[in-house]
Amino acid sequence: MRYQVTVGDRRLDVDVDGARVTVDGVECHAELRSLPGTPLRQLVLDARSFVFLIESRERGAWVLEAAGDRFDVLVLDERTAHIRSLAGAGAVQSAPAVLRAPMPGLVLGVLVEPGQAVARGQSLVVLEAMKMQNELKAAGAAVVEHVAIAPGRTVEKGEVLVTFAPAHLT
Repeated sequence: MRYQVTVGDRRLDVDVDGARVTVDGVECHAELRSLPGTPLRQLVLDARSFVFLIESRERGAWVLEAAGDRFDVLVLDERTAHIRSLAGAGAVQSAPAVLRAPMPGLVLGVLVEPGQAVARGQSLVVLEAMKMQNELKAAGAAVVEHVAIAPGRTVEKGEVLVTFAPAHLT
């Protein structure tokens, strides 16, 4: 099956045939596995292994977190991509209106305050989960509207941490 995968501003053409995957013309062997008892996934790509957290946003839209970095990913099959391009719905919102906890954890630090403009990739919240510190970063340019948490507080997966207004509204 053929897919269009957009990571941030970069678009990739991906063909999947079982474990054989071709990304922009480069063939490799890939396996995606769940890590039992965790919200994590392991991608084995040829001889390299990558562990990341993946969260579904809406049909085809995902947020991946790996090594403290956050990536917005849009995965569309060839047919859906074509239909969206005809309907003019190919664009994805660059920054979600909220930052949600990707997993249960303890808030160690809040690095932003209401009214503050943030840039894509800027650290917003430090969350400790499974004995690891995770920096949650901005998915795009925005202005912090509300901070719903404070250091020392525990949060549940999916809980709203920070809400945003688009950067151009300031």
